[in-house]
Amino acid sequence: MSEQTIPTWFITGCSTGFGRDLAQLVLDRGWRAVVTARDAGRVADLGKGAEDRVLALSLDVTDAGQIRQAVKAAEERFGAIDVLVNNAGYGYQAAIEEGEDDEVRAQFEANVFGLFALTRAVLPGMRSRHRGHILNITSMAGFIGFPGSGYYAASKHAVEGFSDALAAETAPLGIKVTCVEPGPFRTDWAGRSLKQTPNRIEDYAGTAGARMKSTSDISGKQAGDPVRAGEAMIRVVESADPPRHLVLGKVAYDGVTAKLKQRLEQIEQYRDASLSADFPG
Repeated sequence: MSEQTIPTWFITGCSTGFGRDLAQLVLDRGWRAVVTARDAGRVADLGKGAEDRVLALSLDVTDAGQIRQAVKAAEERFGAIDVLVNNAGYGYQAAIEEGEDDEVRAQFEANVFGLFALTRAVLPGMRSRHRGHILNITSMAGFIGFPGSGYYAASKHAVEGFSDALAAETAPLGIKVTCVEPGPFRTDWAGRSLKQTPNRIEDYAGTAGARMKSTSDISGKQAGDPVRAGEAMIRVVESADPPRHLVLGKVAYDGVTAKLKQRLEQIEQYRDASLSADFPG
């Protein structure tokens, strides 16, 4: 592989989970990686033995100044960013009525506005070269709003809509966009990283409360393997015609396909009411 064909991946949220495992897979293939976390010390070990191909950076995606500095450092070190993986983010669980405004806004800053800002920062370089691939890690919650996860689902639905528009705008420029929608995986999402509201309303105990308990109980026992997920992401990036959606894991596949079929059936059921809303003729 020549120097010109060695891709550079820029991956956020590499301290644990998908980001860390994907970064290691990228480096194991002899490629270059910009590995980021809020504390660069937590990703410094990813560069052992590959110091010439890795750049570890501190990056809080809610900090616009750090975003600018990180993208500039990556481009100065490696010349270009070929693949951007927007992985940083976390879960916040609460029934809608139980939600705390500060927590909801903080989640959107990380999961949505930080992703938007980093994407904007990387796009000029990709656009100038007429190539690049953006992977946005959303969730099966980007299709399904589960009880107790309404605010998290809203953040992921936002990224899905953003990605639809981004894909339409950048396809003529040679830039590809894929959303990765995992189900339950053995990452830290349901463990240390998960935030759950302390506000509990008894009327929601059987819906949101039950969902929050099951999420915590399954932590560390999920069926999804984050290393295999990383391998699937790499296959998509290497594909000549990558998909707009990559649903990961059987739980997500079954849930998303059932939800889409149900949604289409409901839309078709009320087709006449839909069409009647236009002016006659």
